[in-house]
Amino acid sequence: MDEPSAEDRAGYRERLEQLEIEASPLEPGAEERALLRGKVIAFADDFLENVDGRPTFVMSEGEDSALYDSPISEESTDPDEALDLLDRGVIRSGVNVGSAGHLAYIPGSTLYASTLADYLAAVTNRYSGLYFASPGAVRMERVLLRWMAGFLGYPPTSAGDLTSGGSIANLVGIVTARGAHDLKARDFARAVVYLSSQSHHAIDKALRIAGLKESVKRFVPLDERHRMRPEALERAVVGDAKAGLRPWLIAATAGTTDTGAVDPLGDLADIARRHGLWLHVDGAYGAPFALTGYGKRILKGIERSDTVVLDPHKGLFLPFGSGAVLAREGHHLLDAHHYDASYLQDKNALASGDEVSPADLSPELTRPFRALRLWLPLKLAGVAPFRAALEEKLLLARHFHERMRLEDGFEVGPAPDLSIVTFRYLPRRGDPDAFNRKLIGAVQRDGRVFLSSTKIDGRFTIRMAILSLRTHLDTVELAIEILCEKAKQLQ
Repeated sequence: MDEPSAEDRAGYRERLEQLEIEASPLEPGAEERALLRGKVIAFADDFLENVDGRPTFVMSEGEDSALYDSPISEESTDPDEALDLLDRGVIRSGVNVGSAGHLAYIPGSTLYASTLADYLAAVTNRYSGLYFASPGAVRMERVLLRWMAGFLGYPPTSAGDLTSGGSIANLVGIVTARGAHDLKARDFARAVVYLSSQSHHAIDKALRIAGLKESVKRFVPLDERHRMRPEALERAVVGDAKAGLRPWLIAATAGTTDTGAVDPLGDLADIARRHGLWLHVDGAYGAPFALTGYGKRILKGIERSDTVVLDPHKGLFLPFGSGAVLAREGHHLLDAHHYDASYLQDKNALASGDEVSPADLSPELTRPFRALRLWLPLKLAGVAPFRAALEEKLLLARHFHERMRLEDGFEVGPAPDLSIVTFRYLPRRGDPDAFNRKLIGAVQRDGRVFLSSTKIDGRFTIRMAILSLRTHLDTVELAIEILCEKAKQLQ
């Protein structure tokens, strides 16, 4: 190929200078940053000041055209117009996640300190996948993971990973268990997984993604409180071994999504040890309650699991996108996920080869600086307010259960293990399932509080899930008032 001429080189320079000018809006100066930041903060402050004055749920009656009417284009948009589009196109419909009245599914929250941490994490944009790239970001992750391991009772040999949520964390746990038991493709059809009808669908999805779709799945019977029966589990394990199958994994739950039930983790750990199975605990919702005295007691045995999942965006009140997985023996996590590549050959020269990077403990190579969104609120507030908030949610659930037990026409499920209560209305005539469908629909359309439903033992059942940081006694009393009001109107 011929060398570029002097004229060509001059043309390159001219074009590069022009492109630099055209791209300059992507790098605003201090004055422009201050103006834009002021508008964004004013928008955020208005949202926070009025979050409880907004409906908890606004049902969409069809596709809103606000966003569609303003497609992405070559031209810039005024900041006020962009924020107005955000408000009209996103904020005004669906679930108001930060609301005190968000009592459906597993509620989320938004710690203000976490939002500031996310801003700082995005501005500094530290890459936390490899140790040499940001030793401090990796150390911060380790501090948090050691703290979680400590309140769950895991030993110093444990290791973990901060993930985007429970689904990825469960996948990491199952892949780790697969590697620790040296399962090969030829073994999958004989490998037996023990779970229950209350197990989160993320477990089944993780098994499928991990190549274990053909594994044998045994659904262990539940007791009257919707917890796995240890004696039924052990019978199944013994029977499968005698039949020439390979009992492999117990997928227990510390806080089921439907009912909040906690499996008898100590008994399951005994069975796992006796028969050489891996005990994986999905504590995405329930494990953070180990910070409280009551939670520590009901979660007893979780410290004997091989892997455990917990979601800070649930029980530690962080914004969505915050999960974690811990392995009791950290080398199993490393064995299952470590890798190398020629383009990373400099990493051992840039930092000690003894330093384990998060990318070696996880499916993710590219990852955001997740640790800051939990580290900053913990440092600013301390652990005590988190513990108090969790204990409050436990007591609110018990209060709701007792109140609804005394309300005419309502039937409640078992006393809550954690902060979820199941209940339904029994009308004087007609189909109870049809009535409760109308009841939950009326509550949701009302919008002041947002509850959800499920099916338990084939029956349509309503759930009260208390975990939003802003949910306090007045919100629970309001929910009771609305339920009784709507049930009376539907009679």
